[in-house]
Amino acid sequence: MSAGPAIRVLPAGLSAVLVEVGDGERAAALHAELLRRRAAGELPGVTEIVPAARTVLVAGVADPRAFAAEVAGWDLPPVVARPGAVVELPVRFDGPDLADVAALWGTTGGEVVRIVTGTPLRVAFCGFAPGFGYLTGLPPELHVPRRDTPRTGVPAGSVGLAGPYAGVYPRASPGGWQIVGTTDAPLWDAAREPAALLAPGTSVRFVAVR
Repeated sequence: MSAGPAIRVLPAGLSAVLVEVGDGERAAALHAELLRRRAAGELPGVTEIVPAARTVLVAGVADPRAFAAEVAGWDLPPVVARPGAVVELPVRFDGPDLADVAALWGTTGGEVVRIVTGTPLRVAFCGFAPGFGYLTGLPPELHVPRRDTPRTGVPAGSVGLAGPYAGVYPRASPGGWQIVGTTDAPLWDAAREPAALLAPGTSVRFVAVR
């Protein structure tokens, strides 16, 4: 199914669709609009709305073809910060790639800390590992590439940057992000409800600690 040049709607089973847009900002705007419409009772039957980098999965769609035609005409206003608490993550800026990030930004390690802690971040979507949130908010000129050679082991709690995203490794795993710090915040706790500390739409701020 196609829904115009800016939005593609692809079938995903009998009652789900995958809506594809041009970039992360539009995906976030689409996710926010879907949540708003469901809360207003305009999407009866929709059970799940799952954002990703450039797509949103919508499950529980009674008539996928009709939904595809409808979503093509939606106006997607820019995402604004939701009122409510900000999740503050205490970070020790002791990462092995802090100096490399500073060099890429043409500044000092201390200025990297100031910029990262002073930038409001937002969880665009979750993935990679349980509890991992892809955080957006850094301006394009501060996007950094992944490491040329990924590490075979990145410790849990590592705070990294890659492309347009910041993120925290909830558990030890291989990874190629630029590691600038460490946090002890429990990103995933199976005994907690909800288990994930971060969810799409959550506002996040890093706080420097020693």
